[in-house]
Amino acid sequence: MEKEEKYTVQEKKELLEIARIAIGDYLKGKVIYRPEVNNKKFFEKRGVFVTLKKDGRLRGCIGCLEPIKPLFLAVYENAISAAFKDSRFFPLAKSEFKDIEIEISILTPPKPDALVEIIKNKKGVVLKKGNRGATYLPQVWESFSDSDQFFESLCLKAGLPADCYNSKDIEILSYQAIIFHE
Repeated sequence: MEKEEKYTVQEKKELLEIARIAIGDYLKGKVIYRPEVNNKKFFEKRGVFVTLKKDGRLRGCIGCLEPIKPLFLAVYENAISAAFKDSRFFPLAKSEFKDIEIEISILTPPKPDALVEIIKNKKGVVLKKGNRGATYLPQVWESFSDSDQFFESLCLKAGLPADCYNSKDIEILSYQAIIFHE
């Protein structure tokens, strides 16, 4: 991380609990749960992604890159969205709830960066061209055997030609993340 931010084991556990309770309550039809927090860090506005996995496979991932909401609220809202509003998946069923693993990624703000630095440090990436764009979290690097595959997949995710990352009119931003899971 750029300014080496730290979250204690207890703070990470509390954020994961917020996500799990939010999803569980949503499944029960209770959407009024609002976490009670008093930790100052949880009120800082942060970019956050919540990723759900089932049997080691992606089951949902939603987040916001920009720090527009307090951390605890971003975790709460993105957990519900990852479980029920990720268009790549059917909404999470009650029967699946016990089998999901929750992962939280707390992001640094995206900023322009050189491709060579992004690859060397396996940073999260935002790729933009006009009204099209896509992002991959830093942990997505593990899914690809090389940087060309990573960037080609990201270009296709954005609805652009696979080699778009070599174009001069592409905006590439990077970010880092504190990543933890259940």
